[in-house]
Amino acid sequence: MEEQVGALWHRLITRVADRGHAAAAVRLEEVATAVGIVFRALGGDGGLQVEAADKTAHGARRSVLQRVAGIGERSALAWRDERSLRLPPVIDQFPERALNRDLYLWLAALAAHQQRGAGDWFRHNQTLAAATLARLPGLHDRYARLVAAHLAQRPNAALLPATEAVQELAIRAALAQPGSQDQLPAARRPPHPVPLWLHPHPPCLAGAGSARSDADEQTDREGEAEAMDGRRRKRAERVALSEREGGLITIRMENILTWGEYVPVDRATDEEDDLKRARAAAEDTDQLAVARDRRASGARLKFDLDLPAEAEDDLVLDGGTLLPEWDWRQQRLLPDRCRIVSMLAADAAPCELPAGLRRTARRLRGQFQALAPARVWHRGQSDGEEVDLDAWLRFATDRRAGASGHAEGLYRRTESGARDLACLLLADLSLSTDTWVNDHARVIDVIRDSLFLFAESLAATGDRFGIFGFSSRRRDPVRVHTLKGFDERYGAAVRGRIQAIRPGYYTRIGAAIRHAAGLLAPQPAGRRLLLLLSDGKPNDLDRYEGRYGIEDTREAVREARRAGLEPFCVTIDDQGNDYLPHLFGSGGYLVIRRPSELPARLPLLYARLTA
Repeated sequence: MEEQVGALWHRLITRVADRGHAAAAVRLEEVATAVGIVFRALGGDGGLQVEAADKTAHGARRSVLQRVAGIGERSALAWRDERSLRLPPVIDQFPERALNRDLYLWLAALAAHQQRGAGDWFRHNQTLAAATLARLPGLHDRYARLVAAHLAQRPNAALLPATEAVQELAIRAALAQPGSQDQLPAARRPPHPVPLWLHPHPPCLAGAGSARSDADEQTDREGEAEAMDGRRRKRAERVALSEREGGLITIRMENILTWGEYVPVDRATDEEDDLKRARAAAEDTDQLAVARDRRASGARLKFDLDLPAEAEDDLVLDGGTLLPEWDWRQQRLLPDRCRIVSMLAADAAPCELPAGLRRTARRLRGQFQALAPARVWHRGQSDGEEVDLDAWLRFATDRRAGASGHAEGLYRRTESGARDLACLLLADLSLSTDTWVNDHARVIDVIRDSLFLFAESLAATGDRFGIFGFSSRRRDPVRVHTLKGFDERYGAAVRGRIQAIRPGYYTRIGAAIRHAAGLLAPQPAGRRLLLLLSDGKPNDLDRYEGRYGIEDTREAVREARRAGLEPFCVTIDDQGNDYLPHLFGSGGYLVIRRPSELPARLPLLYARLTA
C-alpha cells in the first residue's frame, strides 16, 4: 500500500510541477531530415550528424514544486561539436506544436553560423542570433514569436534576489534585441536555461573513440537489447572492472537520489533484471563508467557512447599492402597507415546455387541477357565462318577486268559486341551483419543472397566484374576477401566462396575503397563502376569512429572519382540519408528500407546504372 500511495503521489506532484506541454511535443525523429537540410543549406558543416543532446545539470533556481517533485535540475540544450549537431530529443517548451517545431529550425540555423573559438557564451549567442537574422530576414517573425513565448515562461525578475534579477533582465534584453548586452552580470546562481541559445558549457569529449569492445562481440549475440530513444549519444569513460565477487546484500539502496559519481563497487549484472531501473540510471547520469565484463546481463540498454580514444597501437605495418589514411584534422594523408591483407577461402567447397534463389536467378538472367550486346558481322576478314559475297564479287570482277589483286579479306565472321564496362562489388562483412532482419534471416544472409543473384545476373551479360568482401580490426589488418577476381569465370568455386562468407569485425570503409580502386582502375574498360554494399557507418575499435571515419571515407571516394571510377553506395542503414550525401553526393547512393528486398533490387540497380 505504501508503494502504491508513493507512486500515486509521485505521478501527481510530477504532473503539477512539470512545465512541459506533452500534447504539443515535437520529437527530433520527426524533424531530423528537415533540420539537417536547413543546417547544411545555410552553410553548416556537411560532415556533422544530427543527434540528440543529453540532458545536463544547469544549477539554476527551481520552484518549490520542482524541488519537491525532484525534477527540473537538468535540461537538454543544443550544441555543436566536431562530430555532431546535438539537439534536444524532444521539445515541449511551448503550448503550440508549430512553435516547438520552429525552435528546432531556429537552433539549426543558429548552429550553422557558429564559428570555432567562440568566446563568452552570452555575447557569442547574441552574435549568432544577430548574424542569423541579418542573413535570413524571413526568420524575424518566427524569432519574435519564439522570444515572446519564451519570455512569458521565464522567471519573474521582481521575485528574484537582486543579483539574479539584474542577470535575468540582461538575458531578456539580449533575447529581445541580440547584440544589445555586452556582459552577463554575475550572480550567486547560474541563470535559468535559454532554449533559444546554444549550450553555455557543452560537454567536452576526451577523445573520439569507439564504443565497442571485445565483450560487445559476445553480447551482440546474446539476445536483444532495448534501444534508447532519440538518436542519443552518452558520454562515457573506461574504468577497470572491480575484482570483487558479488556478495550478500541485505539492504537494496533503491532510494539513492544521484547516479553521477562513479564508485568502484560492482553490482552483479544478473541483478539488473529491471529495464526501467536501468533506463532511469542511464537517463540521470551525465557520464557513464564503462567496464568490460563477459557475463550476460538480464537487462541491457542500447545507445551510442562518446568514449575517450583507446591508445593508438604501435604495431609495425609490414607485409600485405600498405595504404594511406586521411586525417581530417591535419588535412593530409597519413602514409602507410593501414595494412590490407588479401584472403581467399581456398577450402570453401564448390556448390550449386541455393534452391530458394533459382527461380529469381532464372528471371534475372533472362532480363540481363537483353543487356548483352548483339553479335555483329565483321567483313573483310582473312578467314571466317562464311564467304563475304561482296568482297568476292569485287575480287572476281577485278580479275576479269585484268586488274591485279590479292585474294585477301574474302570472309566474314560474327563476334559479340562489347559493353566496355567493368564493375567491382565491395561487400561489408563486418560484425553488424550478424544482426537479424526478421525471424528467418540475418543481414549476412541477405548479403549472401544478393551476391549470388548479382553474380548470376552479370554472368549473363558478359561484363567483367569482381566481388570482394571486407572487414577490419583496427588499421592492421584490414581483411579483404576475394570472392571472385576479374579474371575468374563465375562457377561453382565462386559460389562456394560466397556461401562461406561470415560476419567479421569492423568497417574501415576508406581503406577498403582505396584497395578496391587499385584493383578496378587497371581494368580495360571505358566505364568502371565501384559498388559498395554496406549496412552502416564507417567504424572501428581505434579512433576510426564518427567524424574521422566519415571524412576518411569521403576522401577515398574523391580519390576514386579522380581515378576515373564511378563509386556508388547501396545501404540498408535507415539513417543513411543523414551521412551518405556527404560521402557520395546526392545521386551517389541508395537506401533500401527493407533489407529483405536487397537481393532482388541490387541486380536491377546495376542494370539502371549501366544502361
